[in-house]
Amino acid sequence: MGDIIRHHRHHDPDVGEIPVPHGPETGDEHGHYPQQGSSTVEEHERAIFAYLTHPDDSYTPEGTYWADLPLAKRISFVNKSQNEEAKTELQSIGRMLKDDPLSPVSWYFRNAVLPGAGLGLEGYVLFSIGNIEPLFAATWPECWGKHRTVCSNNWIASVTYLEVIGIMAGQLFVGVIGDWIGRRWGLIQDAAIMWVGLLMLTAGWGLNLEGWVICYAFSLFFYGIGVGGEYPITATSSMENAVSAGKLSTREDRLHRGRKVTLAFMMQGWGQFVNQALLIVLLLIFHHGDGDPPYSATTVQWTFRVSFAIPAIGTLWLLYHRIYKMPHASRQLAAAKKKSHVTGYDVESLKLTCNYFGGRLLATAGTWFCNDVFFYGNKLFQAQFIAVISGNSKSVMVGWVWNLLNVIVSLVGYYCASLLIDNKFYGRKMMQQVGFFMCFLMFVIPAFKYDYYTSPAGVHAFQAMYFLSSFFNQFGPNSVTFLVAGEVFPTPIRASAHGFSACIGKSGALLASVLYNYIDTQTKFYVVPWFGLLGMLLTWLFLPDTTGLDLKEQERRWTYIRAGRDKDYHGIAIHPAHLSLWERLMGVGKAYDPELDTTQKIQDMREEWAGKERQRRQAEVGDVPSDEAALEEDEFNEEINHYFKRTTCVKEGLFVPQPESATVASGSNMREKSANGESSSSEKGGR
Repeated sequence: MGDIIRHHRHHDPDVGEIPVPHGPETGDEHGHYPQQGSSTVEEHERAIFAYLTHPDDSYTPEGTYWADLPLAKRISFVNKSQNEEAKTELQSIGRMLKDDPLSPVSWYFRNAVLPGAGLGLEGYVLFSIGNIEPLFAATWPECWGKHRTVCSNNWIASVTYLEVIGIMAGQLFVGVIGDWIGRRWGLIQDAAIMWVGLLMLTAGWGLNLEGWVICYAFSLFFYGIGVGGEYPITATSSMENAVSAGKLSTREDRLHRGRKVTLAFMMQGWGQFVNQALLIVLLLIFHHGDGDPPYSATTVQWTFRVSFAIPAIGTLWLLYHRIYKMPHASRQLAAAKKKSHVTGYDVESLKLTCNYFGGRLLATAGTWFCNDVFFYGNKLFQAQFIAVISGNSKSVMVGWVWNLLNVIVSLVGYYCASLLIDNKFYGRKMMQQVGFFMCFLMFVIPAFKYDYYTSPAGVHAFQAMYFLSSFFNQFGPNSVTFLVAGEVFPTPIRASAHGFSACIGKSGALLASVLYNYIDTQTKFYVVPWFGLLGMLLTWLFLPDTTGLDLKEQERRWTYIRAGRDKDYHGIAIHPAHLSLWERLMGVGKAYDPELDTTQKIQDMREEWAGKERQRRQAEVGDVPSDEAALEEDEFNEEINHYFKRTTCVKEGLFVPQPESATVASGSNMREKSANGESSSSEKGGR
């Protein structure tokens, strides 16, 4: 659990502690780092900053980064670190259960259900479209059947096309809005659009069947815009909430950031589950307890309209929650823009991202494209599998029950992904490659023995491959693409990059839906598997592995790039373990130097501290609004603040560092001046 923290007995907060930025403030939370007492100034300085520069979940006591260790020692260190974290979390869960048996449920609601509520509603409605189509075909075959006499083929096909196009438009539009105006505005806008779209779907009507189909198609297009925006906005806001704007990066971010985002994304699967289960219940209610045909028009009208009305209520609550309960969703973006002196959309950051991270953009967009072809390919699997297993039953209920079982298997994949996505030896990149390869196998095997696997003799093997393809799609590319499409890019354009990647990905779904109308079933199985190999290749070549990498460290590298000093950055964000093969071939990791980076980190912290001191002084005299000054919360503990005050003097309004030895040598003079009512420049700088 990313927000669970360790509790200790109360003791002096001024010695060796850094406040933990996540979770409820109880007065018992802190991080640890070595105490003072080193003999030299340099060792003393390193001891003070050790928790920040060399956190114990990533560095050995000797200061070696986990990825720099020999393989045997690396395995030992990572296993020890993760086992200790697992033990701590289990103990925390035990305490929570002891204090309040329902507290883990409330934790899950706050950290998974609420952040992913939009995606849950999206999964509910979007997959409902495919679920209720067989019901429409059984009730109105003249419009939704194979031989259409009332409705135009183009309008029936447009139901899928307009839905996907609306999603693509929302992903691009809201991605830009999220980086331009702010995450909070994007969150509110998405909820509002989805709510209106659900009202349109619930109340849609027409003078005839085709008129209703046209209304239905455009309602899906409008709703799709809101759904598309949920992808970049939910991913970026969940990720930045895990880091917490203006505060110290923590072990929770390094060890559990992927899990936090994946738990939110998992709500898409729960949305599918609730929709399918509810449709089964509603059909039984309105069809007098029977799921077999024939179905009356009244039964179908009540079933699908009530199924859309229920999420409309949930979406209205989501809109309220985002307006009144999420006032600080844009804080990290605001801080990043302020640092870069940007007020609107950061066009310069977009250009720099394309120049420095073009390979990453190709990886996130390309792999998402390949995954969505597979995602729709699984629906192909479903239709063929259900036809074989059910003996071509005409009952809609049979297909729904098998689909419900498939969703349950998918949910298992989601949860497995959340458990291993932060594991340093498996993590994002390996999970995506394995997932793509397994999906490739599950499609290519039946492609070349199609007749056998669609016969009763091979149906059980076909059934196993069907469920395995669902499992590895979630325990692989579907979960990873959603996470890394925002994680590997800097804050100022994170939503735009995620939205672009998702839009290109959704074009894969559009390609599949169009292509499948013009080729026969066996040809579909010949075509689909190769997208798995392509996705695996793109992942291997262009996708970096950010497992265990602190997002704040990646933002630090971006600060250097934004200032035109990319060659001066030497930290772990360019460690070969966190770069793609393409970036390593381009020589990006050559500047990695852990010793030099330690010195740079402390200097960067000093500059950050000086900026905040300057901001506080301006706020005191009224040059900066107090609410703007409050944006930047103090992220340094008292000992670090005291160190910077001791070793910094103010000359003509500038904060100038001075050696600590100088301050120690002049200590007696400072005390003497203090006794006479005077203050040293360093003391003035600290006030």
